[in-house]
Amino acid sequence: MKPRRLRRIVVNAIGLATIIAFVFPVYWMASTAFKQPGDIQTYVPKFVPFPPTLDNFTTAVTRPYFPDYLRNSLVISISTVVLALVVGLLAAMAVARARFRGRRSFLLLVVVAQMAPFEALLIPMYLVLRQANLLNQIPALILTYFIFTLPFTIWALRGFIAGIPVDLEEAAMVDGANRFQAFWHVVLPLLAPGLVATSIFAFITAWNEFLYAYVLMRDTANFTLPVWLATFRTAFGTDWGGTMAASTLFTLPVLVFFLLIQNRMVGGVTAGAVKG
Repeated sequence: MKPRRLRRIVVNAIGLATIIAFVFPVYWMASTAFKQPGDIQTYVPKFVPFPPTLDNFTTAVTRPYFPDYLRNSLVISISTVVLALVVGLLAAMAVARARFRGRRSFLLLVVVAQMAPFEALLIPMYLVLRQANLLNQIPALILTYFIFTLPFTIWALRGFIAGIPVDLEEAAMVDGANRFQAFWHVVLPLLAPGLVATSIFAFITAWNEFLYAYVLMRDTANFTLPVWLATFRTAFGTDWGGTMAASTLFTLPVLVFFLLIQNRMVGGVTAGAVKG
């Protein structure tokens, strides 16, 4: 066997093993959600849920406060994405295009803020929100997640903006467009891949976060879906069927959100470079 062919086989085998390692836990979660209670914890694993059942999903969605948890998570996640994109885009545009004193120091602060662990900031954030009378309020979580996602948004969008030639904006302004029109019709379409990447990061960060939602919120009606997932474990044991069904439902909005905007990653690469 030729060395090149052998190398290709080895690389393909490693890639296949990697895919299986990542995909199998997701498959096991989804398949367990459709299993009968007696088929979940068995000595011989049952890889195919037969006969399938929807009882686990019924148990998950009929738990108390589920509509409130779902509404809170959607409002918080979408609000976080919108705020992070608007503020982050304006800040990234200024950092990438303007030359002002303290620009490098600002970028260094952005990197340092991004490196700070969420857990280390829990107590300071709690004290600040308590002083501002924002505890147990949905805007407190929106503000918290916005602060956490903003540094990455600025840093990522700055890189995308820096990769767009200034000549495109200048050409648009030569043709009669003002600065805002040049940004809106030329730069913004080219930023679509960066906006998609940062929005996915912001959405997943806000959607998956558990610690701050559990600590900052006091009323049960103000909790989010990650806290809802923790309710399936009680002093009497863990409802694994309900947990897997809830986890499957929990992943669907992220998947739908990605499918809705992933086309922009390709469409935005050349849309802004074509004169209409």
